[in-house]
Amino acid sequence: MRRKPTLRIPLGILGLLAFLTIYALAVMMLSPWIGALPVLVQTVVYIVLGIAWLLPLRRFLIWMETGRWG
Repeated sequence: MRRKPTLRIPLGILGLLAFLTIYALAVMMLSPWIGALPVLVQTVVYIVLGIAWLLPLRRFLIWMETGRWG
C-alpha cells in the first residue's frame, strides 16, 4: 500500500477518459464502413472492438498503482 498520495491515479484516470473518448470517436468514424457489412460480421467486429480497448488496460492500471509498467 502507498503511504503518500501520488498524482499518478488522477492523471491516469484523466488519461484513460481521454483514450476512451478518442477510441469511441474512432469507432464511430468507422461505423459507416462497418454498417455496410453483413449483420453477423458487424457483430464480430463490434465484439472485437469492444474488447480491444481492454488489452492495454492491465499494464496501465499497474502503472497507476506502482509507477512501473511491468
